[in-house]
Amino acid sequence: MYRLITLNVYIIMTAMQKKQKKIIREQLDGTLSRFSSIASVNRPMKGWIRAIRDALGMNMRQFADRLGVSKSRIPRIEQDEITGSLTLKTMNRVADKLDCVFVYGFVPCTSLDDTVRKQASIVTQRRMNRLMHTMNLEAQGLSPENTKKAFDHMVEEVIDSPSMLWEKDK
Repeated sequence: MYRLITLNVYIIMTAMQKKQKKIIREQLDGTLSRFSSIASVNRPMKGWIRAIRDALGMNMRQFADRLGVSKSRIPRIEQDEITGSLTLKTMNRVADKLDCVFVYGFVPCTSLDDTVRKQASIVTQRRMNRLMHTMNLEAQGLSPENTKKAFDHMVEEVIDSPSMLWEKDK
């Protein structure tokens, strides 16, 4: 009796964890979707720091004074932004001295749920290819309809097992 109750509790907890992960993905998707419109904004050729500094009418010496660095450091900061080697800490400090807010984040190309489903389909297709090869060798192939049902079921299994989702094929 105790084992049955323990098993039922485990099954319920596992189902809740799966649902919770999906809810977390959906909530994060909702938050990130607000940034999708800025994903297409291109950085100015000279970089954001230089563009904003110029728009404010601030020369390099004035900006260096605000940052508490030498004037010779400013071109390097502006170049490092363009090459992507400026640290987040420095970006935050620079933004603050330009009376700006530094915004950093990731904007998914599709929804996170779509990304998970796409990856699950890739993993499932590899598994199905191996499985179908073996079954065909043993003359136990599935009909196209049953193959589709099995594929869809396996996709859901992979989605529910995140440890399988991102493993390299071995």
